[in-house]
Amino acid sequence: MEVVFQRVGVDRMNEVLSVLDEAAGWLNARGISQWPARFEAAWVEEAICRGETWLVAAGGKVAGTVTMDWSDPLWADLDGSAGYVHRMAVRRWAAGLGGCILDWAADAARQRGANALRLDCVKSNDRLRAYYEAHGFAHRGDVPVGGAPGQRLQEGPVIWVGRYELALRRTPLRACPVDL
Repeated sequence: MEVVFQRVGVDRMNEVLSVLDEAAGWLNARGISQWPARFEAAWVEEAICRGETWLVAAGGKVAGTVTMDWSDPLWADLDGSAGYVHRMAVRRWAAGLGGCILDWAADAARQRGANALRLDCVKSNDRLRAYYEAHGFAHRGDVPVGGAPGQRLQEGPVIWVGRYELALRRTPLRACPVDL
């Protein structure tokens, strides 16, 4: 099945929110506090306006979303150029697409000259942490963030997140065909 990454504008914000809300609902139904039950448009609008948010289509249908940022204050204590994966989500019918999205993100970061791909997840999400480690990411410490799950605020409840980093090689490891 062909996988296509489409940079989105604000005219497609509802599609991004729909994918995020489906994934958040699935997580919350399993007692995983990775994200809020529903995303607010304000949480994604800036990244969309900066051209950093993508919809991922598989077989011509929206299957996922990802935001690629080029800085993240959560990582200010570590040197090196990096790409930062945020709000990666896959519709349930497209389970298995996450690895393809991570490969695409690594390639996007590599093309910009970055030497690492970085991301984070709630510290208590053991399954997701194991998933990232299985994809070659190394744990780079746990840090506190403020706000509700999925937010980055200077106030509000404190949530601990695990930071993960993938060292980038000069060439991609594999292509991205997906069987869904």
